[in-house]
Amino acid sequence: MELQQVDDGSFADQVLNAKGVVVVDFWAPWCGPCKMFGPVLEKAAETLPPGVKIVKYNVDESQNVASQLGVRGIPTVAVYKDGQLLAQQAGMMNSSQFSAFMKNFIS
Repeated sequence: MELQQVDDGSFADQVLNAKGVVVVDFWAPWCGPCKMFGPVLEKAAETLPPGVKIVKYNVDESQNVASQLGVRGIPTVAVYKDGQLLAQQAGMMNSSQFSAFMKNFIS
Protein backbone atom coordinates (compact mmCIF):
# COMPACT_ATOMS: atom_id res chain seq x y z
CA MET A 1 0.00 0.00 0.00
CA GLU A 2 1.38 3.38 -1.00
CA LEU A 3 1.38 5.77 1.94
CA GLN A 4 0.32 9.37 1.44
CA GLN A 5 3.09 11.96 1.28
CA VAL A 6 2.84 15.21 3.25
CA ASP A 7 5.06 18.28 3.22
CA ASP A 8 5.18 21.66 4.93
CA GLY A 9 2.31 22.89 2.75
CA SER A 10 -0.07 19.99 3.37
CA PHE A 11 0.93 19.10 6.95
CA ALA A 12 -1.67 21.27 8.70
CA ASP A 13 -4.52 20.01 6.52
CA GLN A 14 -3.52 16.33 6.52
CA VAL A 15 -2.28 16.03 10.12
CA LEU A 16 -3.16 18.95 12.39
CA ASN A 17 -6.73 19.33 11.10
CA ALA A 18 -7.38 15.60 10.75
CA LYS A 19 -9.78 13.71 13.00
CA GLY A 20 -8.50 10.50 14.51
CA VAL A 21 -4.96 9.19 14.79
CA VAL A 22 -2.30 10.18 12.26
CA VAL A 23 1.19 8.67 12.34
CA VAL A 24 3.84 10.79 10.59
CA ASP A 25 6.96 9.01 9.36
CA PHE A 26 9.87 11.45 9.04
CA TRP A 27 12.26 9.86 6.52
CA ALA A 28 14.66 10.46 3.61
CA PRO A 29 15.36 8.39 0.48
CA TRP A 30 19.08 7.95 1.34
CA CYS A 31 18.38 6.64 4.87
CA GLY A 32 18.99 2.89 5.19
CA PRO A 33 16.90 2.34 8.34
CA CYS A 34 14.10 4.40 6.74
CA LYS A 35 14.09 2.01 3.77
CA MET A 36 13.79 -0.95 6.15
CA PHE A 37 11.03 0.77 8.16
CA GLY A 38 8.94 1.65 5.09
CA PRO A 39 7.56 -1.88 4.52
CA VAL A 40 6.74 -2.16 8.24
CA LEU A 41 4.59 0.97 7.97
CA GLU A 42 2.98 -0.12 4.70
CA LYS A 43 2.00 -3.47 6.23
CA ALA A 44 0.71 -1.75 9.38
CA ALA A 45 -1.40 0.66 7.31
CA GLU A 46 -3.32 -2.31 5.90
CA THR A 47 -4.29 -3.59 9.35
CA LEU A 48 -4.88 -0.39 11.34
CA PRO A 49 -8.48 0.32 12.33
CA PRO A 50 -10.57 2.96 10.55
CA GLY A 51 -9.70 6.49 11.62
CA VAL A 52 -5.97 5.73 11.82
CA LYS A 53 -3.67 6.72 8.97
CA ILE A 54 0.06 6.82 8.30
CA VAL A 55 1.68 9.55 6.23
CA LYS A 56 5.29 10.09 5.13
CA TYR A 57 7.23 13.37 5.45
CA ASN A 58 10.43 13.56 3.39
CA VAL A 59 12.92 15.66 5.38
CA ASP A 60 14.97 16.32 2.23
CA GLU A 61 12.02 18.04 0.53
CA SER A 62 10.58 19.84 3.58
CA GLN A 63 12.21 20.83 6.84
CA ASN A 64 9.96 23.27 8.70
CA VAL A 65 7.74 20.79 10.54
CA ALA A 66 10.65 18.47 11.33
CA SER A 67 12.61 21.42 12.68
CA GLN A 68 9.68 22.64 14.81
CA LEU A 69 9.33 19.16 16.33
CA GLY A 70 13.05 18.90 16.97
CA VAL A 71 13.50 15.83 14.77
CA ARG A 72 17.24 15.12 14.99
CA GLY A 73 17.43 11.63 13.51
CA ILE A 74 15.46 9.55 11.08
CA PRO A 75 13.40 7.53 10.94
CA THR A 76 11.24 9.26 13.51
CA VAL A 77 7.52 8.74 13.93
CA ALA A 78 5.19 11.26 15.51
CA VAL A 79 1.67 10.29 16.59
CA TYR A 80 -1.12 12.85 16.50
CA LYS A 81 -4.72 12.44 17.63
CA ASP A 82 -7.23 15.07 16.56
CA GLY A 83 -4.32 17.41 15.76
CA GLN A 84 -2.53 17.04 19.10
CA LEU A 85 0.96 15.55 19.29
CA LEU A 86 0.84 12.54 21.62
CA ALA A 87 4.25 10.95 21.14
CA GLN A 88 7.43 10.96 19.13
CA GLN A 89 9.74 7.97 18.70
CA ALA A 90 13.09 7.94 16.90
CA GLY A 91 14.67 4.87 15.40
CA MET A 92 13.82 1.82 13.36
CA MET A 93 11.11 -0.52 14.68
CA ASN A 94 10.15 -3.96 13.46
CA SER A 95 6.49 -4.94 13.01
CA SER A 96 5.98 -6.19 16.56
CA GLN A 97 7.69 -3.15 18.09
CA PHE A 98 5.57 -0.79 15.97
CA SER A 99 2.38 -2.68 16.90
CA ALA A 100 3.27 -2.45 20.60
CA PHE A 101 4.02 1.27 20.21
CA MET A 102 0.69 1.91 18.45
CA LYS A 103 -1.37 0.08 21.11
CA ASN A 104 -0.85 3.13 23.31
CA PHE A 105 -2.84 5.28 20.87
CA ILE A 106 -5.57 3.12 19.40
CA SER A 107 -8.34 1.39 21.27
